[in-house]
Formats: sequence, structure tokens, C-alpha cells
Amino acid sequence: MGTISFARNDYPTLGVELELQLVNAETYALSNSITEILAELPEETAKYVKPELMQSYLEINTDVCRTVGDVRQDLTGKLHDVTAAADKLGLKLFWAATHPFSSWRDQKITVNDRYYELVDLMQDVARRLVTFGLHIHVGVDSGDKAVMVCDRMLRYLPLLLALSSNSPFWEGRNTGLHSNRSKIMEGLPTAGLPPTMRNWSEYTWLINHLISTGFINTIREIWWDIRPHHNFGTVEIRVCDMPANLEQVLSLTAFVQCMVKCISDEIDEGAYQLQHHPMMVQQNKWRATRYGIDASLVSSENYKLFSVIDTTQQLVNLVSRMSERLECTDELHRVSDLVHKSGAKRQLEIMEATGDRREVVKQMIEENSHF
Repeated sequence: MGTISFARNDYPTLGVELELQLVNAETYALSNSITEILAELPEETAKYVKPELMQSYLEINTDVCRTVGDVRQDLTGKLHDVTAAADKLGLKLFWAATHPFSSWRDQKITVNDRYYELVDLMQDVARRLVTFGLHIHVGVDSGDKAVMVCDRMLRYLPLLLALSSNSPFWEGRNTGLHSNRSKIMEGLPTAGLPPTMRNWSEYTWLINHLISTGFINTIREIWWDIRPHHNFGTVEIRVCDMPANLEQVLSLTAFVQCMVKCISDEIDEGAYQLQHHPMMVQQNKWRATRYGIDASLVSSENYKLFSVIDTTQQLVNLVSRMSERLECTDELHRVSDLVHKSGAKRQLEIMEATGDRREVVKQMIEENSHF
């Protein structure tokens, strides 16, 4: 399992990972250009930009941050450098969770032994992973705390997926889903909603068992929607589609940080936590996948249906005081903007108006490239 770096920290640290697509600036198709991008980046920025499974996208990592404002400052500088490198190469960065028309069959695997081993193990299930997500890390103070927070955050994951939904197209088709990425990811044997675990010992036993039996090669092949991250000492929320722009990323980051901190404090206080039925979470995830921000979600408290708008506002009100402590009040309240215009809805609007999937990419880039 490696070194566990959980540490007591009353002010939960933050880390954000963005998976952004590389597209040709003229055709707007995916471009297998990660090697060229990395060669153009300043050395300091290149340390935080990683190649991923396919050569047509990259991952930008923040340093360890204290506040959402720190995340903004961190990502703004790195995005400036990556965008400049892309422009020099005739490329653009596209913020979405799938590409509207480029096929997974045309994407090249990054030259890396781990990726080749993964594709050998997973075959077409891995080759189809031309999907792009937002990962948010929030620091907690122990392994047991991380497992408990993951369990108690499960009920909120469908809402986060609905708010971030930004993948309505696949292989040039309108899928009818607002988050087709989530269904592609669920094709992996270790993706989707995680199993319920009682403590850190059970988590480490499970991971070691999966490795020893050859089910996975390394812990890095656990792609649950939420998971403890033992190297970083964080809870990592992975359920989100890649949103349409930086402001949406920051709003979701504030929302997640506040919820994790509130849950962490409740655990410390021994507060009673209402249980959620796994099937309620599962059906809500499907509702979010299918309808995005237009979904109705089942409350885990009274099993009644509520709109994404009402559910979001209720939670924002619940964690609003925490946002003051964490210095992210403005970003938290901008979550309310997402309930009116997700990336998926905007993509569908452009497609309806123009009938051109290339125009979808072009207009989304023009509307969302400011940071």
C-alpha cells in the first residue's frame, strides 16, 4: 500500500486534477499530441502536467492548496502555460468529458509500460476510455476517517455528477445521456460506486487481495467514484465529468471541500448519520447520468423526489457557514449557476442550433477558454 501520509489538519487541504482534451485548432478533432505539448512547456509547469492513457489528452495537477482561491491561482498559471504551448502547435484545449465526434478507435496509447499492461489486461474496455474527468482531493486526518467520509459522501455523488454533466455525445452520436462518460467508466471492473467498507483495515485488505489475485496490477487501477488516496492523505472524489470551464471547477471544488469538512466534523463529534440505501444512490446516479441537471433525485432521508435545483440549494444552505470558515463563500454560491446551464445542456443547445458537431467543439472552446 505504500506510505500513508494522513495528518491532522483542521483546515482541509485541497488538490485538483483536470483532464483536458487536445484538439486540432482547424478540424476540432482529437489530436494525439501530448509529447509535443510536454516538450513546449516551461520546466516548472511540466512537473504538474501528466500524460494519460491516450495521447490526445493531458492531466493538469495543482500543488497542495489551502483554499479554493489558492486552487484558482495555481490552475490559472498552469492553464496559461499549457494554452500557450497548445496555440504554438495549432492545438486547443477542450473542456468536456467526451468528444462529440472523434472515435476512440483513432486514439493512440501513450508509450508507457503501465498503460500497455492495462490495455493487455482490459482490452477494448480500456481502449474505449477516451473520457475526461475532474478529480478533487480533500485532506483528512486518518485512514479510518477517509473510509468513513467516503461512505457518507456516497449519497451526494449523483448530485455532483448531475451538476458537472458534460458528455452527451459519443462516436458522433447524441447518446440521449447527459453523462455518457459515467457509463463508459462503469465498464471497468473497478469503477463506479465503491463497496461499503467499515474501516481502513478492511480497505487495505481488499486492495491487497485484488493485487495478490491478479485482478488489478496496482492500486492505481481502482477507479471508484470516490476513494481514499493513501499517498496524498485525502478523500478523492472522481465522479464528476470534466466541467465546461474553470469557474465551474472552482464551484464544485468549494462544494466538495465544504461537504467533506462538515462530514469530518460530524464524525469527530460522534453525530448520528442517517443511513442511505445503496439502491437509492444507484438509481440517483442513473438519473443524473440520463438527465443531468434536469434529473429528479430521491432523498435518502424521506425517499421523496426533489429537483437538482432544490437539492443543490438545500445543501448549499447546509454548508454555507462552513464556506465562511474555508474562505470559499463566493465560489460555493456559484454552484447555483450550474443548475441552470451545465456543459451537457450547452453542447446540446449548440448542436440543435447548428447541426454541426464541430461547431459544438468550436463554440464551447470560444465560450469557455477564459481564465
